[in-house]
Amino acid sequence: MDARLNLFGNQDVAKILGHIASAGRIVSKSALPAETQALVEIRASQINGCGFCTDMHTKEAAHAGETSARLNLIAAWREATVFTEAERAALELTEQGTRIADAAGGVSDEAWANAAKHYDEEQLGILVSLIGLINVFNRVNVMVRQPAGDYQVGQFG
Repeated sequence: MDARLNLFGNQDVAKILGHIASAGRIVSKSALPAETQALVEIRASQINGCGFCTDMHTKEAAHAGETSARLNLIAAWREATVFTEAERAALELTEQGTRIADAAGGVSDEAWANAAKHYDEEQLGILVSLIGLINVFNRVNVMVRQPAGDYQVGQFG
């Protein structure tokens, strides 16, 4: 399977994606725990059906030491006992922020308040930014049907 479009073959598109990736590097260096970042990236990618991002972020998380039990249970996080209350709040915010068109009013006050109990204002801002960024990458990859399965850890530096 080939992608519909070579995203890096177009100089302007490559620049745009490079800027989005730069924003992602700011997130990765932030005070938001790396484990939480990975959970958010994986869950949004699952919801959006982005095989490329799901492949990439699960491999990167496993390489960073995430357990297979937690990785395998992300999609069923509500029933799983392996996530902290803070992680569960981030996953709820991720789901509501990703499925924003499915609910009148977007993210519920309850989900927001729960996340705000676990993350300070800086971390909450980073969490919201991360949810937005991963959704951008998911949508681009889904639209061009970016193939999944061949990602190598560290492939994008």
